Formats: sequence, structure tokens, C-alpha cells
Amino acid sequence: MKKICVFCGSSLGKQNIYKETANELALFMAKNKIDLIYGGANVGVMKVIADTIMDNGGKAIGIMPKLLVEKEVAHEELDEMHIVSSMAERKELMIEMSDAFIALPGGFGTLDEISEVLTANQLRISDKPIGLLNIDNFFTPLLNFIDHCVSEGFVRKEHRRNIIVSSEIDDLIDKMDQYQPLSMGKWIDDIKQESSSN
Repeated sequence: MKKICVFCGSSLGKQNIYKETANELALFMAKNKIDLIYGGANVGVMKVIADTIMDNGGKAIGIMPKLLVEKEVAHEELDEMHIVSSMAERKELMIEMSDAFIALPGGFGTLDEISEVLTANQLRISDKPIGLLNIDNFFTPLLNFIDHCVSEGFVRKEHRRNIIVSSEIDDLIDKMDQYQPLSMGKWIDDIKQESSSN
């Protein structure tokens, strides 16, 4: 993986561990010559990871909609900044440019980006791994909800397994390196069969 897109908050959160782990991830990426692709902001956890990777010889690439650039939250010292017309175009370019995705704690925007990649993987629009860095069990309630969706028949078990989870950076990257995309044909046939029998 040469380019990892990191989804993370435009806020710092209430616990120092979020900032500390963002720093650790940035140091890992810089050391391993992995470029950062992210939302391009100069605030919150987004700023922390971009600044740390650049301060340690790594490369930071931002992708930001014009409306947010106009709000003056764009990071002006990045190696590259791609200005796009919409949030949808931002996510599309993130998926196109990146080899993999890691989510750190964040809010609605982070959830939206996680969902976009998982849906793209499900439909085989993208075959790139997504990992959740489960800092202090931040994502555990989300994973519990997704497990509930599985038990209620709205998410398939094989798609639940597309979500790679670890609380350790090295372990998460190792698991992402081993990611194998799922064949789309079988589950499409399964849901057609399920629908025809009701």
C-alpha cells in the first residue's frame, strides 16, 4: 500500500489518546513511505495527522470541496491539494487515488466515508481494504449496530467481514495487507432467491 486515505475528525475529541494515536499512525506511515490522503483540513485530528506526517518526511495530499475551502479550513501547506466541486466528488476521488482506507474516530463525515467505501466494496466498485483503528473501543458501538443489522438480515455476514478492525496500528495494517475482496455473484444470487421465495 503506497497511499492510504485516513478518515478522521475535524475535531480533536475529548481524549488525548485520539491525538496521540493519530500521531503514531502518521509516524508509521512516514517511516514506511506511505503517502497520506485525507480531507485536506487544517483543524482537529485531520490537522494532527497531516502535520505529523509532513514533519517526518512523509507526503500529505488533501481533497476538499470548494465550499469548505471558502470557509478557510483548508491546510495551505500540503504537498498536494485537490479542490473538488462537492462532497460526493471528494469521496469518489479519495476512492480512486487511494490503495486502502483507515478510519480514526470522527463524526458524521467519518461515518459517511466509512459507509461509502463499504458500499463500494460490497458492489465491487472498489476492491480496496478499509480498517477501523478501534482506539479505546471507539468503534465498538458501531460494530455492535452492524452485527445487529446482520442478525436482522440487512447486512450479509460476508460483508460484515469486509470491515477490518484492530486497536493496534501494526496489526491493522497486517490484516489490511491480507484483505481478499469477495465475489459479488453469489450474494446477488442469494438475495434474488430470498426475494423470489416471499
